[in-house]
Amino acid sequence: MGRVLVAYGSSEGQTAVIADRIGDVLADAGHDPLVISTKHPPPELSLSRYDGVVVAASVHMGTHQPDAVSFVRENLDALERVPSAFVSVSLTAATDSEDAGRTTEAYVEDVLQETGWSPTRTHVVAGALKYREYGLLTRFIVRRIAGKERLATDTSRDHEYTDWDDLEAFTGEFATLVDDHSSSAR
Repeated sequence: MGRVLVAYGSSEGQTAVIADRIGDVLADAGHDPLVISTKHPPPELSLSRYDGVVVAASVHMGTHQPDAVSFVRENLDALERVPSAFVSVSLTAATDSEDAGRTTEAYVEDVLQETGWSPTRTHVVAGALKYREYGLLTRFIVRRIAGKERLATDTSRDHEYTDWDDLEAFTGEFATLVDDHSSSAR
């Protein structure tokens, strides 16, 4: 089986949790995953050592984590040589409407156009409302937005919207792509 890099950009930590779960599913499938933050990648990191790469990034104020986008831009050649996936994490994905679907797809397309990346797969994942992590002003603003979108407004606790079964199914499919690529490269 192959070595797979899982790189993530996260603010309040939900995307880090998602990246860890991706790593767990890849390990269960027999792969050797390494999960890293795009904010502080190891200095000796070389994507050429990996048989597949997943980049996960959260959306805040309509844009993905800048460090994750920079990571893609800086490693574009290596990302294009192996199976790669982009996982976009947002609260918009928690809203089941056509408008939300178009918006989440536009978030993904913005990153791909900005970086020139053509990942093998993309996936949109609902994130979490981390009210306990937000400062007072952010909590107030997010609560108003959540109310308009019919999401949880109880600020005394966090609210998770990630569909773990869907994420695990996506990751399993990606693991198969890495298997196929690794066996054809031999």
